[in-house]
Amino acid sequence: MAQELSDLQTTTAADVRDAVTEWLRWLSSERRVADKTVTAYQSDLTAFLAFLNDHLGAPVRLKDLADLRPADFRSYLAARRNAGLSNTSLARALSAVRSFFRRQERLGRFENPSLAAIHTPKKPHTVPKPLTPQHARAALSDARELQDEHWVGLRDTAVLTLLYGCGLRIGEALALDYENRPTGRSMTITGKGNKQRLVPVLPVVIEAVEAYVLACPYPLAAGGPLFVGVRGKRLQAGVVQKQVRRLRELLGLPAHATPHALRHSFATHLLAGGGDLRTIQELLGHASLAATQRYTEVDGDHLLSVYRDAHPRAKGS
Repeated sequence: MAQELSDLQTTTAADVRDAVTEWLRWLSSERRVADKTVTAYQSDLTAFLAFLNDHLGAPVRLKDLADLRPADFRSYLAARRNAGLSNTSLARALSAVRSFFRRQERLGRFENPSLAAIHTPKKPHTVPKPLTPQHARAALSDARELQDEHWVGLRDTAVLTLLYGCGLRIGEALALDYENRPTGRSMTITGKGNKQRLVPVLPVVIEAVEAYVLACPYPLAAGGPLFVGVRGKRLQAGVVQKQVRRLRELLGLPAHATPHALRHSFATHLLAGGGDLRTIQELLGHASLAATQRYTEVDGDHLLSVYRDAHPRAKGS
């Protein structure tokens, strides 16, 4: 990040640097965007401004940004594509630029309608890869066996149970404070974009979390994290991801068995059990139904698999 701020000193004028600093602060403090996303956005915008510095032949000013034409944006995307960026990375890079420009427009600094003429590169169509119900249950039941310390095993089980039992993102689970732990029939989760949603809680989730809380040797109190590491600090996602990798090896799970796969499994298994898309969309915190509809393809593949295995005509009889 320090290097990127240094790069801005040579590629931009002072008014642009001030605007970038304000935008990053706004993303973090007001929008409460995840730190990794803020870092990625900063990197993408820095690359855009560096391109413009070369493209225009001078440090970039706010006036230059206001005067950009569609051809300038397309030249930038072409340069990034030639540098080896995938459509997914290009889409994120353009999203960072759009976010910065929208912020400047809201603040009355400048407006550039040319950006609206640029189409976002299509991302490759991907289908979520859930675990089977058997694999999901095995991951939850065996998680505690990988840890030498009993309370740490109970902690890992509680985290994974939240992901599979409530469909949480790993960041949402680890961001929970002690006073927000699941104790009743539902809980409020703060997700992407600081949006809140109500999530039903199964008794097995409450039991797993309470077993961990009772065994945890560190004081857990209001205002502090629910899940802590072996040194008593808030648990980091990398620790959970490492444990799931160990589970993969122990149980012979597929390569796509990750903490996020448990969230996919939550959605897919609900759909297979008769859940409707709108409800699942609300439970997952998806902004659009399109994101949730991907799970219908997963469920369709499962149904076809069952048909091929079980239907007499599918076997050629």
